[in-house]
Amino acid sequence: MTTAPWRDPALPAAARVDDLLSRMTLEEKTAQLYGVWVGAETDGDGVAPHQHDMTADYDWDELITRGLGQLTRSFGTAPVDPALGARALARAQRRIAAAGRFGIPAVAHEECLAGFTAWRATAYPVPLAWGAAFDPPLVEEMARHIGRDLRAVGVHQGLAPVLDVVRDPRWGRVEETIGEDPYLVGTVGTAYVRGLESAGIVATLKHFAGYASSVGARNLAPVRAGTREFADVTLPPFEMALREGGARSVMAAYTERDGVPASADPELLTRLLREEWGFTGTVVADYFGIGFLQTLHRVAGTPARAAHLALEAGIDVELPTVKYYGDVLIAAVRAGEVPEELIDRAARRVLLQKCELGLLDEDWRPETPERIDLDSAANRAVARRLAEQSVVLLDNPDGLLPLPPDTRIAVVGPRAADALAMLGCYSFPSHVLTHHPEAELGIEIPTLLESLRAELPDAKVTYAEGCPVSDPDTTGIEEAVARTAEADVCVAVLGDRAGLFGRGTSGEGCDVADLRLPGAQGELLDALVATGVPVVLVLLTGRPYALGRWHGRLGAVVQAFFPGEEGGPAVAGVLAGRVNPSGRLPVSVPRAPGGQPWTYLQPPLGLAGEVSNLDPTPLYPFGHGRSYTTFAWEDVDGPGTGLGTDGSYDLSLTVRNTGDRAGADVVQLYLHDPVADVTRPDVRLIGYQRLELPAGGSARVTFHFHTDLSAFTDRAGRRVVEPGDLELRLGTSSADVRHTARLSLTGPVRVLGPDRRLCCETRVSASG
Repeated sequence: MTTAPWRDPALPAAARVDDLLSRMTLEEKTAQLYGVWVGAETDGDGVAPHQHDMTADYDWDELITRGLGQLTRSFGTAPVDPALGARALARAQRRIAAAGRFGIPAVAHEECLAGFTAWRATAYPVPLAWGAAFDPPLVEEMARHIGRDLRAVGVHQGLAPVLDVVRDPRWGRVEETIGEDPYLVGTVGTAYVRGLESAGIVATLKHFAGYASSVGARNLAPVRAGTREFADVTLPPFEMALREGGARSVMAAYTERDGVPASADPELLTRLLREEWGFTGTVVADYFGIGFLQTLHRVAGTPARAAHLALEAGIDVELPTVKYYGDVLIAAVRAGEVPEELIDRAARRVLLQKCELGLLDEDWRPETPERIDLDSAANRAVARRLAEQSVVLLDNPDGLLPLPPDTRIAVVGPRAADALAMLGCYSFPSHVLTHHPEAELGIEIPTLLESLRAELPDAKVTYAEGCPVSDPDTTGIEEAVARTAEADVCVAVLGDRAGLFGRGTSGEGCDVADLRLPGAQGELLDALVATGVPVVLVLLTGRPYALGRWHGRLGAVVQAFFPGEEGGPAVAGVLAGRVNPSGRLPVSVPRAPGGQPWTYLQPPLGLAGEVSNLDPTPLYPFGHGRSYTTFAWEDVDGPGTGLGTDGSYDLSLTVRNTGDRAGADVVQLYLHDPVADVTRPDVRLIGYQRLELPAGGSARVTFHFHTDLSAFTDRAGRRVVEPGDLELRLGTSSADVRHTARLSLTGPVRVLGPDRRLCCETRVSASG
């Protein structure tokens, strides 16, 4: 028996796919361009809005005779034992392979934003917490664990990371982002991609592009971002994750910019992504995104036109299930309305990726492991480390923290005794289990109340809820005040409840009008402060909230962004002093609840000034965070001030731990461009380095600055490096500058191409 060329692993992938395509019918090629969501509900009570009217009827047994591109969320739709789920997925794959002429299985994809979104899988901190840790290597390690778990159960593709840059903190999906700075988002997101891809999982960058810039912070609202904001803030994290991280898939955003939906934008999905950046992987639709071209955007009058627009723009795969890329598209091709070449182009990309994954090999067999542990001790250890590193000590003016071991503590607040207070909206318990109240949680999630009692066994700890998370009910405040009056210190645990589409205070579709604490939590905090007992405010949230109302009235302020299943012990460890806090803010904390949107990336007119009575200056700036130890920055050194527009410059300093306990400092490098062709942010992050130092220890860090890092988009739309003066500022935050190096760039304006340097290299060495 002669093996067909497309089955021959010795041949190049392109030759194999070309041979396979030449043998396939239109129906078989088109079948590679959609997924099927076997567990999708059609009664209007599904995970997402429009799910009921965007899900097509089909006969599974008949459908798979053509083949199948993807299987949607076999684990992420209902609680299923991981081992049983893996065997069920393997059975489905064998049926798909047996039903079609070519025996090609589907690509199985799952959500993995803060861990594998599956029952009994580790719930890691949310991406905003990754940003707070300022530790890309640890994020890469976490992603490698996530990838191994996905691979173990037969999954091929993960729908993460989110690389949207926060532009308005009222947006519900802030918790899913890494922060408000494109360099931080790009470097941390790229680390996640590396980890996931190193485990053999296709990482999917989302949401491409501009989703977080929606008007009024409303989910899926139009985007008003200008050309330069789009080029210099929105796009760089995606470019970095593709070029430096090797991501193999991109998800088109729901939103539209300047009247053109991303899912129908060939300028974005083909010219920029493929022709300029050289991307060769697959572009997938966000769930129901192709249908939205007809139903929400109204740029298509028929399903066939919606399919044509998406395919022409560059979307290769319809997710989550078939409706527009199935029989509707086939009929449009037969009628001459859609060129078959577009089908071939998309199918070729899908099959090339399947070839990379080994799904075209003759000896491919689905694995069926006997036992699977998706919440291993190794997973929990990484989750604990990341949670601990992400906790931000915002304020501790009189040294109230750490708490004494034998004190009287009143723990108050609606987030203190709820395990779900630790989890974001894409964790399995928050995302799926709310639809299955009969199911157990599946993983151990200590609450902060439990964790604090365990951390301080000699302390007398009492508890009162005080008020609900979002309900304005204040009847519980009286008891909370009574418990506080009996204590030496009050720990007020406030914050968000993650949910979807209005079912929470943070999460997808849970946007807010302003940045007041939800419900009656502000009134509760006022009442606690009025007792005169020192109050430690602990925030477990998915976004920053305005805290100016209580500034100077609190004993300490601790911020944790949904720190995951190990978040309780991590935060309790900070309160008790076992953990020295080292997190830094990935988003600014505002002083007042209104006046949004605002992030620290402001040109001069965006800063406080005499022309307006409104001061947008944040209470705590981007990059801010305190420690229980102290650090000195010494021996700052640079070789000189003259530099060509294509040159580089090394800036070094020694960081010394001058306290009596080990701790971590984060050295941040910012760029200030005094005069440019277009207005520029007053400062922007271009490098950083986290340093773990023992008491009395020191290390020397060197930043290798290349002039490419000063580039911006000029009036002509070119990315350029201009001659002129620059300042490199070393700071503990965007507002606290410790040292400044002034440079003068000489030479011609230099236009950069897609091979520009994206990262500031750092080197850490021992210091005497």
